[in-house]
Amino acid sequence: MSGTEFSSQCQVINSVLARVGDRWSVQIIFALGNGPKRFNALKRDLGITQRVLAKTLRDLQIDGLVMRQESADLLPKVEYELTELGRSFRGPVLALAEWAIQNAAAICTLSQTATSARLSLMEAAAE
Repeated sequence: MSGTEFSSQCQVINSVLARVGDRWSVQIIFALGNGPKRFNALKRDLGITQRVLAKTLRDLQIDGLVMRQESADLLPKVEYELTELGRSFRGPVLALAEWAIQNAAAICTLSQTATSARLSLMEAAAE
């Protein structure tokens, strides 16, 4: 693969991940993986603000990953669910979630170790 092709592919990857790879998008895809959910159920389950949830759902709808379903019953109900494209993204999201769960303790330990080492260096430099 030439440098130009590689660069072009990196640009495509960056563009897509910037749109769907943020913290809340990934968590919403994960949360909707078991079926449709109402707005307030997502808000409660994710611990997300109403404003951020509304914006993220709107962005995911625009990108074709989530659809908004309105029922015309006596009591109107709105639910969000994954589209076919969204369901195809669920596999990589589940793999990422599984990796995060399996490695969270190690990452936390390594981060604390690195932070302690930096603090020790700063204290030594200050003396």
